[in-house]
Amino acid sequence: MCKKIILILILMFSFCLQAKAIEPVAGEKIKKQETMPYIDMEPQYNITDVIPSSQSFEEEPDIYFVADELTSNDNESILEAMGNVVIKRANLTLYTDKLIYEQLTDNITAIGNVRLEEKSGHVIYADKVNLADKMSKAEMNKIKVILSDETKIWAEQFRKKENDNKIMRKALYTPCDFCEGNEKPLWQIRARKVTHDAKRKDINYNDAFLDIKGIPVLYTPFLSHPDPTVRRRSGFLTPNIGSSNYLGGTLEIKYFWDINQNSDLLLSPIFTTDKDVVFGGRYRQYFNHGYLSLEGTYLNDDDKERATHRGNVSAKTRYEINDFWVADADINYASDSLYLRELDLDGEDDAWLTSNIRLQRFESRNYALIEALYYKLVSYDLRENNASEYARMKYNKPLVAPLAEYETISDISKIGSYWKNIFNFASVYHEGNNLSHRLTMINSWNLPWISPFGEKYKIVASVKSDAYYVDGYSEVGTSRDFDGDVFRVFPQLGIEWKLPFVKATENSRQIIEPIIVGVLAPNGGNKINRIPNEDSEDVELDDTNVLDLDRYSGYDRNDTGSRISYGLNWSSYGNIMGRTSAFVAQTYQFNKESSFSNSIENEGHFSDYVGRIYAAPANYLDLNYRFRLDKDSYKLQYSELGAKIGTDLLNMYVSYIYLQKNNNATELFDERKELYTSIHAALTRDWSISVYNRQDLADNGGSLEHGGNLVYEDECFKFITTIKKYNSNDPSLDDDYEFNFTFYLKTLGGIGA
Repeated sequence: MCKKIILILILMFSFCLQAKAIEPVAGEKIKKQETMPYIDMEPQYNITDVIPSSQSFEEEPDIYFVADELTSNDNESILEAMGNVVIKRANLTLYTDKLIYEQLTDNITAIGNVRLEEKSGHVIYADKVNLADKMSKAEMNKIKVILSDETKIWAEQFRKKENDNKIMRKALYTPCDFCEGNEKPLWQIRARKVTHDAKRKDINYNDAFLDIKGIPVLYTPFLSHPDPTVRRRSGFLTPNIGSSNYLGGTLEIKYFWDINQNSDLLLSPIFTTDKDVVFGGRYRQYFNHGYLSLEGTYLNDDDKERATHRGNVSAKTRYEINDFWVADADINYASDSLYLRELDLDGEDDAWLTSNIRLQRFESRNYALIEALYYKLVSYDLRENNASEYARMKYNKPLVAPLAEYETISDISKIGSYWKNIFNFASVYHEGNNLSHRLTMINSWNLPWISPFGEKYKIVASVKSDAYYVDGYSEVGTSRDFDGDVFRVFPQLGIEWKLPFVKATENSRQIIEPIIVGVLAPNGGNKINRIPNEDSEDVELDDTNVLDLDRYSGYDRNDTGSRISYGLNWSSYGNIMGRTSAFVAQTYQFNKESSFSNSIENEGHFSDYVGRIYAAPANYLDLNYRFRLDKDSYKLQYSELGAKIGTDLLNMYVSYIYLQKNNNATELFDERKELYTSIHAALTRDWSISVYNRQDLADNGGSLEHGGNLVYEDECFKFITTIKKYNSNDPSLDDDYEFNFTFYLKTLGGIGA
């Protein structure tokens, strides 16, 4: 069995060498890039990057040279230069001990310690060189080339023709460092003959060997691939080999079809041992003002516990209609909640797949939007932990069409004020035959102002008007349905005051800024018994919204009641403390029963304390901490920490999140405590190791996922091995390990499993 696996790997690697297609990567998302850094492995230079093209010589016709001694034979039109000869033309400079120039034939012969240097950084060494036709043709014997990326080339004979075609005989190529004469490079390619077809941009090898430490491990009588100047060409890409509990052993063959300069097609079927073939592909089309990308997979599953026809589709497009209008769409679909996870596809951890189509207009201070949104519930965890809630959410999943918004900001008046007007319309349909139509208008007058003493003021006076048509709405906790029209008007007045104090020294600057925000608004008026909450369910008091006029994320709920919010912002910049800042704030609510206070289960007039701390005093520490403290007991209600400690040689990353249980939330959103830790260490110059653990600290928790990787990387070789263990209620992942390894011969390519 082991022999078969080794044979397959060798054949696959040989297959990759024989037909390599170069795929465009601009804007491309590389999945799991930490273990498959394809971009890092793309070669910049190649075995035939020797002597510039003839075009560069045509652009620079003159030849310049200096020497210690110069003699001339006028009868035969021959010039001889001796001692420290330097000759330069276009991007090529030649150094030699002796040079003979035949003017009639335009032939140059360099003898002794010949060195040619290209402007790109390539250097060629030889004992004797013949150059003809204004140095556009060349012939050399026993050459050594060091490219600008330290890649090395040897050849018994080198010829460059007038049409820029190049021929090497008995050539050897390696990017590896080694002591010449004492040891063999880690790997090298040697071939009896190497030709570069400049017109077709092909590099062809005859009788090519791949040697590892001087031992030939692969042989091919003929090998061909595009030269480095080719960015797109049809052909087979590097295949992927793997296995999983669901699919069994897998082999993904990828064929890239360069249809034309604006479009391409990638066919990527996955051949499996347990599920036959997973068909996959991607099509991309680029326009003058936009693009289109379509990709997906399909599987005919014979498992009785799953659907027969399974698959996923992802479509993205964008088109700039003119200078003002832009249309785009993002469509995502999966047949069931397990499919993305079982095939390890993008979006496997998402609870919802969101699709949208929209049209936007940008013009000066005006913005317009027309959008439609569709949601697909694919949360496996919710289905397993709370089947009733999963069924309810699936039954009531919304379709929003249309969602329209128009926002305009007026010109600034003489006193610095301006008007801001927002018009928003949304129609929300539920599969449970519930629907609502909402039209919202917000008109606000804004006046920012700075006093002569440096105080910063901002006054905002706004009126929000809503008109609803509701059908089949039932308030949570009641059995009464409501159908009909609802209207409401909600005014608000807000005043913001800031006064920054600055202390500056030669090495640092500190800023202390107290902030007070006062809001005057009526109590009540949300009409929650007749108006559904479609866009304001995600409610949280934190450092990002504590000072806002409206702390809700949507339009369906108004932030009722008058309040005063106050906070302190401190920051320091300089050599002593680096970049460090802290912020803390609290709100006093005049009416304890305001809608926002009830939503976050806040009792009393005072809210909890919220804040954040950022510290980067030196290169070895980068910390970001956000928190929410109970106003009475000072216990943490919310805590989020992210910190990187250490240097490139040894560092640790820590991420912690704590979220207190909300009694109004579903069981899925009980108290959450999660800790993620990872350690990275550079063992030597070439070896590094990383380990990580994701831990659930709540009751009955445990490790959710842990693993690590071991990496070896030098100037010519990279090897990555990764192992992960998942602890999940997903039967396809429970107590399973994921193991993969990838190795690269730099500038050549790689393979992984």
